[in-house]
Order: sequence, then structure tokens, then C-alpha cells
Amino acid sequence: MSALTFSTEKSSSPAAGYVGGAVTVLIWATWILATRHSAATKLGTIDIGLIRYGIPAIVLAPVWLKTGLLPKQVPLKILALMVTGAGAVFFQLTTHAIHSTPAASAGILLGGSMPLATALIGVVLFKERPDITRWVGLGAIVVGVTILLLRSLSDASLPGTSFILLPAGAVLWACYTHAFRRSGLTAIQASALIAIWSFLINLALAFVFGTSLMEVPLPEIGLQALSQGLLSGLAATVAYGIAVQRLGGTQAATFTAITPVLTTIGGGVLLGEEIGFAEIAAAVITGAGVALSTGILSKR
Repeated sequence: MSALTFSTEKSSSPAAGYVGGAVTVLIWATWILATRHSAATKLGTIDIGLIRYGIPAIVLAPVWLKTGLLPKQVPLKILALMVTGAGAVFFQLTTHAIHSTPAASAGILLGGSMPLATALIGVVLFKERPDITRWVGLGAIVVGVTILLLRSLSDASLPGTSFILLPAGAVLWACYTHAFRRSGLTAIQASALIAIWSFLINLALAFVFGTSLMEVPLPEIGLQALSQGLLSGLAATVAYGIAVQRLGGTQAATFTAITPVLTTIGGGVLLGEEIGFAEIAAAVITGAGVALSTGILSKR
């Protein structure tokens, strides 16, 4: 097994980080829409979890077989935070909530909360000091998310669990972001370990609570295999890891604020939800906030 180098420094070449962040949010928007769609099928959260983590666990088997399930160079608490924050626990909480939450609102409560949770953890626990342009960017994200949230509340009744589970999922993802940055793992190594551990956890849940995979038509399984397994479980996890390595945790997490805008647009195009002035204004404000929060205009 190759040695793992522990570092919290950002790469001097951020271009790949911006690409990784953009790819992540595009896939995440698709994931939320596909997960929302699965609520109308026989697929339960455990079934989807087996698909989401089983496929990348198989594809990345050479990686986790090489590193081992418990790499000696990675502290156990760091690995546990990564698996919890981006793996089975995160997925079960958010998927359960998305099944009963409109796609646009789910994107707002989950994607919009992620950069704020990540920034606060960075400031409070790790003494990060974002400069003024990044704070302005985070403020713009808050404004954009608030516009979308007020718009969604005006014409949709959201279950109370949505306001608990989705922000909780955002906090878990923020914990994963900071843990991964300090793990010394590459993006592919982290993705492989998260996938195999989460697949094993979902397999245990399926053994206890059962599974409906055999009762679901193959076309539906194929749709989830593409959106959950290949795109969200594999491609987006690796892309986000690259973004964290190249930009730093707080800056990479700001890209997730684009997710509410994309899911709102997707909900309008695919699910018939109305897109009006509020959605357009939120898209412009949030986009500007993301640009500032990633540090494009920062002096340091």
C-alpha cells in the first residue's frame, strides 16, 4: 500500500477544482430529481442505497483492496466521519426526506445549507478566516436560498421532517468535507472506502429489513443505476474530492449552493413546477455568491 501524505493545504492549480465543483452540482441536481422520482416506485431507501454504493464499490474494488478497509495512516475517527458524512447515514437521512419533499425545496434545504455549514465548521473548529469577498459570497448565497425557500413555502406544504433531516444531512456532508481534507487520501481512495463501507452497511440493513429490488422493473433499476451508482455515487464523489483538494473544503462546498437553482429549474421542466421572477433572481444572486465564495476575486 502506498504511503498517504497528510495535508490540509490547497493545490496551487485550482482549475481542476472548479471543474470538479461544477460537475458535482450538475450530478447532484440530477440525483435529487431521480431520488424524488423513485418515491413513485417500489424502491425503498435501502434498495437505492445498495445501488448507489454497490456500483462504485465494484468499480473501485482494486482501490479499496489495495488501501485496505482500515488504512493504518488514516485515524479511525476521520474515516468514520467520512463514511457517516458522505455515505450510508447521510444517504438514508436525505433520501428519506427527499421522498416526501418537492425537488425544488429539497435542493434548497440540502444544497443551500451545505456551504454555510462547511464555512461555520471551518471558522469555529479549524480557525479558518475567509476574506471579505468570501463572506460577501456566503451572504449572497443566504439571500438566494432565502428567496427560493420563501417562494417554495408560498405554494407548497412541506413536512416538518424536511426542515430537520435535510439540514442535518448538510451538516454531515460538511463534516465529511473537512474530514476528507485532513485524511491524506486521494479523491479516488476516499470514494472507494466510502462506497465499500456504505455498501456493507446497506447490505446489513437489507438483511434486517428486507429489499424490494427483485420486484422492480429493470428499466427503473437501470435509471437508478445510472443516476445513483455511476453518476452520484462514483463520478460526483470523485469530482467533489478533487474540488476539495484543489480549492479547500469551504470553497469547494460553496459550489453546492448552485444545486437549489438547478433543482428548481429541473423541477419546473421535468415536474411541472412554476419558474418565475423569484427563481430567476435567486439563480443570479446565488451564482454571484458562489463565484465570490470560491475565491476567484480574492487577493489571498
